[in-house]
Amino acid sequence: MLINVAETVVADALRGMAAAHPELTVDVENRVVVRRDAPVAGKVALVSGGGSGHEPLHGGFVGPGMLSAACPGEVFTSPVPDQMVRAAAAVDSGAGVLFVVKNYTGDVLNFDMAAELAEDEGIQVAKVLIDDDVAVTDSLYTAGRRGTGATLFVEKIAGAAAEEGQPLERVAALASRINENSRSFGVALSACTTPAKGSPTFDLPAGELELGIGIHGEPGRERRAMMTSGEIAEAAVDAILADFQPRNPVLLLVNGMGATPLLELYGFHGEVQRVLAARGVAVARVLVGNYVTSLDMAGASVTLCQVDEEVLRLWDAPVRTPGLRWGM
Repeated sequence: MLINVAETVVADALRGMAAAHPELTVDVENRVVVRRDAPVAGKVALVSGGGSGHEPLHGGFVGPGMLSAACPGEVFTSPVPDQMVRAAAAVDSGAGVLFVVKNYTGDVLNFDMAAELAEDEGIQVAKVLIDDDVAVTDSLYTAGRRGTGATLFVEKIAGAAAEEGQPLERVAALASRINENSRSFGVALSACTTPAKGSPTFDLPAGELELGIGIHGEPGRERRAMMTSGEIAEAAVDAILADFQPRNPVLLLVNGMGATPLLELYGFHGEVQRVLAARGVAVARVLVGNYVTSLDMAGASVTLCQVDEEVLRLWDAPVRTPGLRWGM
């Protein structure tokens, strides 16, 4: 691994991030990443966070048009409430703060506690829980569905609404609607390796793949012999459509899990488009790349989000973050 020692991986990454992105304020000691112009007067602030190892999620999505602040925990470990309260206080302009929380037990408990502490300090807080993964109902890390690729959609679309000056109630309701209209499914071609463990998080023999994996290195719902890109696309899309039939066109995220090159992701995207067209699903916008990752896992995930004119307008709105940037 390209590290010094496992114990300093997150701190070292945050120092490097600060040096690369002077438009952000990175508090390495307290583990908080904040857009430098925060708080923005009259603007609802979006705060998210989670274990490190999913980059660019979440710190890479801090900036105009997306998050106001992010709280990175240790690798695959929830940040603590103090980080979240510190982040909320740094970005609150008086218009309130929306916590964007992926459905993992540690994240949910700590963000709930942070919301109570922040409200004790006079900060108005709303929360949205992301639970878009159709692969499993309960897992090693969750009660209920896991939060995965829809997190990006919520942060971008709700972030654009907040940038327009929409009030907290509307931003929170929009974020909930995006989550409700999103579904994801992922596949691993290899397990990931955490710095602390130094070995794969689960055993995946050569010539096999894992369908329905999460983003913390946990195994999925089914193991199969290696499939072609087209077969994997059919399995992923059909798993999503078995749970959710979009009535409108969709946003499509074809997301790499960290170690899959763009050459393969673009080929996989073509197969996903083929399957969606055969199933009668129209695609309005596409994003292909590594956005919600699992360290060095080889694999990909597919996320669909049903959209309308308002959602498309907010998706297309300008954004300027280290991990997502257009229109500025």
